[in-house]
Amino acid sequence: MKRMCYVCITAMVIAGFLLSPAAAEHYVNGVEGIKASTLPPPGLYYRMYNVFYQADALNNPNGDELKADFDLKVFANVHRLIWISDYKFLGADYGADIIVPLVNTDMEIGALGVDDSQFGLGDICIEPLILSWHGSMYDAAFGMALYVPSGDYDEKEPASPGKDMWTGMFTLGGTAYFDTEKTWSASILSRYETHSDKGDTDINPGDDFHFEWGIAKTLGQIWDVGMTGYCQWQVTEDGGKGASEDKDSIYAFGPEVNVFIPPAKLFVSLRSLWEYGAEDRPEGNITALTLTKIF
Repeated sequence: MKRMCYVCITAMVIAGFLLSPAAAEHYVNGVEGIKASTLPPPGLYYRMYNVFYQADALNNPNGDELKADFDLKVFANVHRLIWISDYKFLGADYGADIIVPLVNTDMEIGALGVDDSQFGLGDICIEPLILSWHGSMYDAAFGMALYVPSGDYDEKEPASPGKDMWTGMFTLGGTAYFDTEKTWSASILSRYETHSDKGDTDINPGDDFHFEWGIAKTLGQIWDVGMTGYCQWQVTEDGGKGASEDKDSIYAFGPEVNVFIPPAKLFVSLRSLWEYGAEDRPEGNITALTLTKIF
């Protein structure tokens, strides 16, 4: 009888994960890393993110791993165009950007017989307002963005590249320097997401709060090495018929190395972060290789 109850509860939690927007916030943690709150000077920049996420653990709301035969692999190739203008507003440089993701997802949940693989355009992010400040011992940033449900979504296909919802995202962050040469730095970049209803399910996802942190040392003027991490909490409950009252959370940390190649006007960064403390969501590893080209 106890075994039967455990199986039923496990199936309910897994099904909740598949349907719940709580496991599907738009912003991907861990993609910015050290000096995440430091924006470049006026100019045009192209950034390409290559992100691989792998998880074989699915945790319940108490943080215990479910025996679900779970395996999730996601690769995203994401293209971002950033424009920072010469125009000043409130003493900050004004800018804007657009982000276009291509996402490949493979998901297996043996306990439910789920085996789904999808590739396609994800939800595009438009950020019409970026403000960046630069002081002698600090950098700061503020932004407002909108995720558009441009990616395909089917509630019967858990690996769908789209999320089937609009998301407004607010960004605030800062980088502090601890020496006049700016060779030692610490940064925090926070994001707050609020979501619309999901069209196919009429569930309204709860709001999410994230922050990424980084501590770095600059070497030889072209290298940055350090540690980075992130935290994410769902801060309000999902709404709508059949929505779960559980709220998910996750933490991660890992190393990062960046290098600037002056002849190519190219930044290359590599980081790998291991998650821990997951509640009501998968727990795994994210590795990101990012290329930033200055025009």
